[in-house]
Amino acid sequence: MRRLPVSLVIGGAISALLLGAALLSRVWTPADPTAMNVLNRLKGPGEAGLLGADQIGRDVFSIVMAGAWTSLGVAFTATILGGAVGTLLGVTAAARGGTVERVLMAANGVLFSFPPILSAILLGALMGPGALTSITAIGVFMVPVFARISRAAAMQIWARDFVQAARMAGKGQALITVQHVIPNIQAQIIVQLAIQTGLGILSEAGLSFLGMGVAPPTPSWGRMLADAQTYISSAPHLVLAPGLAIAIAVLGLNLLGDGLRDLTDPRRRQAS
Repeated sequence: MRRLPVSLVIGGAISALLLGAALLSRVWTPADPTAMNVLNRLKGPGEAGLLGADQIGRDVFSIVMAGAWTSLGVAFTATILGGAVGTLLGVTAAARGGTVERVLMAANGVLFSFPPILSAILLGALMGPGALTSITAIGVFMVPVFARISRAAAMQIWARDFVQAARMAGKGQALITVQHVIPNIQAQIIVQLAIQTGLGILSEAGLSFLGMGVAPPTPSWGRMLADAQTYISSAPHLVLAPGLAIAIAVLGLNLLGDGLRDLTDPRRRQAS
């Protein structure tokens, strides 16, 4: 029996803890993440809860837990939506080829030239800041990433003998794509989903830091960092708590993606 990649085990454990904290925060946190207690204002870890209190006396650990739901929810939703649209465009471009492929990939190049921060600023001016703005901006940025990966993977499948046999049997492009192409590229798409979700968390934190993310009083790691700027020297725990949460979450999802890639790589399977 082949051993699981170390990165998959570590990344899976970190991601499971992240998901567990996010789900647990929906039903329980050590304290109300929105409750203020001025008597605990800026108290350090151990003096007021596990991770101390913020500038208005809220429990930092509870806010970090609740912020996990916000960050993961926005990042995962945006990645799923962007992945679905991008994969559809990629496999369509591979199947049709010619002018259709050139037009679709040119459109992807245009989308890729707009980073999520700039997209969010534009959308924020039109829609106002909020979770929908973050999801839309991050999701749009994800589309060309998945389109390029799925197109490259799909083109390799279209060159395989069993696909050529399916075409000779009279199957159309759409049926071949559904029955043969997508099942054979789904592992690569799943790997990319894990990696891009980590980038989505980082992007959501950046948008919230700039005030374009979810609106108060909804907890957010990025807004925690923005609010803590003034207190870096006097209360460093306000920066360290959300900063470490973001770093650990992104690291875990990237390790999970790397581990899944190693697990599904046929060259590694043959070598083991």
